[in-house]
Amino acid sequence: MTTMTTRTVSSVVPPVGRRAWVEQVMGIPVSIHLRGPEVDSAAAARAVAGAYSTLRGMDVVFSTYREDSDVIRLRRGETTLEECSPFVREALGLGELAERRTGGAFTTLLPAGEGDLAFDPTGLVKGWAVDLAARELETLAGTSYCINAGGDLLIGAHADLPRSGPGALPWRVGIEDPRDRTSIATTVSLTHGAVATSGTAARGAHLYDPVTGRHVGRPGSVTVIGPTLVWADIWATALFVGGERAREAFLRSAPDYLSTAL
Repeated sequence: MTTMTTRTVSSVVPPVGRRAWVEQVMGIPVSIHLRGPEVDSAAAARAVAGAYSTLRGMDVVFSTYREDSDVIRLRRGETTLEECSPFVREALGLGELAERRTGGAFTTLLPAGEGDLAFDPTGLVKGWAVDLAARELETLAGTSYCINAGGDLLIGAHADLPRSGPGALPWRVGIEDPRDRTSIATTVSLTHGAVATSGTAARGAHLYDPVTGRHVGRPGSVTVIGPTLVWADIWATALFVGGERAREAFLRSAPDYLSTAL
């Protein structure tokens, strides 16, 4: 789990407007935070509304709790892959790629009762949906944003903002101590990038290890920082449930990502 604050890193950065929104989407609270000169503008409101619309649209396709979602209807045999949203085919391909890259430590085939495995891309959809939603916010001139989806974060800014130095709008992100959830183990400062954490502190043994065929219940967490939330989330899960093979795959296949195990 990660938390974040909006305190600026450098005192030379001039004060800017700040505004936050929060909605319950995909079964979790998703907050959108903006910093910039026009956070109260109609354009900002439209961009935020567009971001939430993207998230809700992905939930309609992929939710495993909605009886009418594409994924559930596909699993029940009520529709075909060709009749589903094109995102479903993309999710299948992304899951297969993730399984190969992580050395088998990540999968979209998860237990669905009675010992059966079923297509369930939950482990990648949240990050993917946030990456897509952020495109709406990138259009806001002079504005930096942070999307917090149940503790996983994506941070970015309009192209006219510098990534460092005066004028940059960095965000400080706190990484929670998995053994004491009232404490912050460490912090990072980002102007662009994603932070995803996987572990058992918040939800117990919910992460499935496809190699052993069991859920992992050991304490601790793994946090991954990198360019996109979808891959940060995939790698955080793979590194938490996987062993040496997953760690070797990470070093080989994810040069733009960093991991921290707690």
